[in-house]
Amino acid sequence: MGEHVFDKLHEECGVFGIYDRGGEDVVSSTYYGLYALQHRGQESCGMAVNDGGVIYKHRDLGLVNEVFTKEVLNSLPKGQMCIGHCRYATTGTRNRSNAQPFVIRHVKGHMALAHNGNLTNAAELREEFELAGGIFHSTSDTEVIAYAITRERLSTGSIEEAVQGAMKKLKGAYSLVVMSPRKLIAARDPQGFHPLCIGKIGDADVIASESCAIAAAGGEFVRDVEPGEIIVFDENGMRSIKAMCGQKTGLCVFEFVYFARPDSVIDGSSVHRARRRAGAFLALEHPAQADVVIGVPDSGLDAALGFAQQSGIPYGIGFLKNKYIGRTFIQPSQKLRENTVRIKLNPIADTVKGKRVVLVDDSIVRGTTSKQIVQLLRDAGAKEVHFRSSAPEFLYPCYFGTDVDSRENLIAANHTLEEMREMIGVDSLGFLSVDSVRKIAENNHCEFCTGCFTGEYPVEPPKMPKKSKFEEKIAAD
Repeated sequence: MGEHVFDKLHEECGVFGIYDRGGEDVVSSTYYGLYALQHRGQESCGMAVNDGGVIYKHRDLGLVNEVFTKEVLNSLPKGQMCIGHCRYATTGTRNRSNAQPFVIRHVKGHMALAHNGNLTNAAELREEFELAGGIFHSTSDTEVIAYAITRERLSTGSIEEAVQGAMKKLKGAYSLVVMSPRKLIAARDPQGFHPLCIGKIGDADVIASESCAIAAAGGEFVRDVEPGEIIVFDENGMRSIKAMCGQKTGLCVFEFVYFARPDSVIDGSSVHRARRRAGAFLALEHPAQADVVIGVPDSGLDAALGFAQQSGIPYGIGFLKNKYIGRTFIQPSQKLRENTVRIKLNPIADTVKGKRVVLVDDSIVRGTTSKQIVQLLRDAGAKEVHFRSSAPEFLYPCYFGTDVDSRENLIAANHTLEEMREMIGVDSLGFLSVDSVRKIAENNHCEFCTGCFTGEYPVEPPKMPKKSKFEEKIAAD
């Protein structure tokens, strides 16, 4: 994990796809969808457009508005289908070759693929494919998925059968959008680690990681893709394949705590309401004598509101966030991260000066950013600072899409509660319990994965992965 672990977990990725039957502008719809999913990945983004069976792509490092300038958007064909992706690296290094979607050309035709998640058996599958003569051009496990599908495609009658055959070999987390010359396919892993949903824009069908992207593109949410379900869109409409459904589910609970946008609905539950419930549970489990409750923008705000409503302590706006700076963890060095925190958040002294403050944030990973935020409040005149985390203590690695692959730099895995309190510099410290975090999402259709808190995972975690020769060369370079 080392230097790449920052004080917020690295994002998941975001995927979007659209199949048009009525004259919708698929490129513009994908652009707006990716814009709404930018919070899920800020390293790179891309689109693949299907125009009469021919697939065109554009992808690059950067934010959506940086990569897709007006000139680039105008250069892409109108097309009948389009898939898009925004990425934060969880597997693979930060370089242009890992940007998605991937476009594969094989004997059965073209295929484009975008993926959110992390395979636990990617190293074994990649070695198997390389020994069979496969040549990889990236370090991303998305290319492994593409190889698995194309190999199945050689012996099956349809692209959806190939996706189903590949799913029998894939282990771990994956929410996929796949585009062939004539079909758009979506698939969610049997555990449902990450969200995927269906929408409509007029006569066009839409697939997205979150419902907020469907709304941003001018569409209406229809339903979630079930864990293990394959959805096929073609000229005849929509079809569902549920042969892989019915297994033990494990939606990443951190989708509700931090990753997803608060205006999204995931598997039947409002993200905003889940965060408010987390704050209410915090107030019950870790009450405080205080004058004001404030949240750390953005994902701590809803939990702070829930804490205030439950406790009866007034809610206040404690920080002004500079909206023109990206998330802290995208900075490449500790010094830059520290500077970023100071220009990203400005305390509002009138809210906190001379007061006992409850500070609510979504989580504490390493603790250095939390310490800096607390110091900002002290400098602004806060009399006391009581820190509350709407996630439990991070104690174990995550193998399914967040970049926490060891316990080395997790503050809670290496220090007692009192040691953490002193390190962060607060008067009291409290974390939401695992029992409560499992209850924050009402009406949710999936069980939760809480492995990063408990060490218990819905599926067996991987053994130590063996790097391929290509990955070793990239790392050395």
